[in-house]
Amino acid sequence: MKKISKGLFLSIAIALIATLFGNVFPIIGSAVFAIIIGLLLNNTISIPVDFQPGIKFSSKKILQASIVLLGFSLSIQDIQSTGLSSLSVTLITIVVAFISAFLIGKWLKIPVNTATLIGVGTAICGGSAIAAVSPIIEAKDEEIALSISTIFLFNIVAVFLFPFIGHLMNLSDSGFGLWAGTAINDTSSVVAAGYSYSESAGDYATIVKLTRATLIIPVSLLIAGIQLYKKRRNAEKVSLKQIFPWFILWFLVASLISSTGILPELFITSAKWLSRFMIAMALASIGLSANVKELLKTGVKPVLLGLMTWFFVAASSLLVQFIQGQL
Repeated sequence: MKKISKGLFLSIAIALIATLFGNVFPIIGSAVFAIIIGLLLNNTISIPVDFQPGIKFSSKKILQASIVLLGFSLSIQDIQSTGLSSLSVTLITIVVAFISAFLIGKWLKIPVNTATLIGVGTAICGGSAIAAVSPIIEAKDEEIALSISTIFLFNIVAVFLFPFIGHLMNLSDSGFGLWAGTAINDTSSVVAAGYSYSESAGDYATIVKLTRATLIIPVSLLIAGIQLYKKRRNAEKVSLKQIFPWFILWFLVASLISSTGILPELFITSAKWLSRFMIAMALASIGLSANVKELLKTGVKPVLLGLMTWFFVAASSLLVQFIQGQL
């Protein structure tokens, strides 16, 4: 504890400040503020060496623990309540997101890890999905920071753009809710866009988004399997035990426990808040480890990847609804 205490307390301090800012500006959220503050500190002052063990601990272990806690706020009932129709649209948009990110990333010659993180952030639930997948693919702090920054940009755009387009197309409340829930990355942005359209659209969009978020479990396991295959193909000595994302398994256990209904509401609410705070801690540490000069070297390509992937996801959501006669 003595070895990691300094870096850990710095992460906590940044997370507290980020949480306060996040409460004032909920559209942006504490996670984005945390990574920005971390980046600013790391690139304006020299962080002492004895802070590094705690910073590394926070960016890895605290990150994984936050994902486990998040499981208590997502139950199996969340999926059932949305119905099979919304789930089918969700699954199709997720597939479109990954295929788009892979092909466009290859075309733009973007590193595989960055393309994967932008793809999973667009497909599932923004920063939380990036946080869950980054340890599995052994992503660098710069790659994580860049991916979250890219996803955040389109979250802000979506809050203003989606309701405008929705009214322009005269979408129904359920149609807009399904579109927003499957095509906007972050939960806070989904809620903001949904309720600015109508109250019923906001309710529906939130439920769809929760369903989408639970799919991080099978997606993470699939990515872990791909990583295992790649390492074995390259003749690396690696076992399933080494690469398996155990924190995702505990996330599933937490979700199943929450589904039983035995947990008091206070516990679930507290776990959700603590999870978000710990994600802010982890992202603050990632910011404290990331180099802005390295981020700037990547140029506009990741932003272009995020934009094109997001466009295909949004378009496919509307297309599937149109084919199914839901619009």
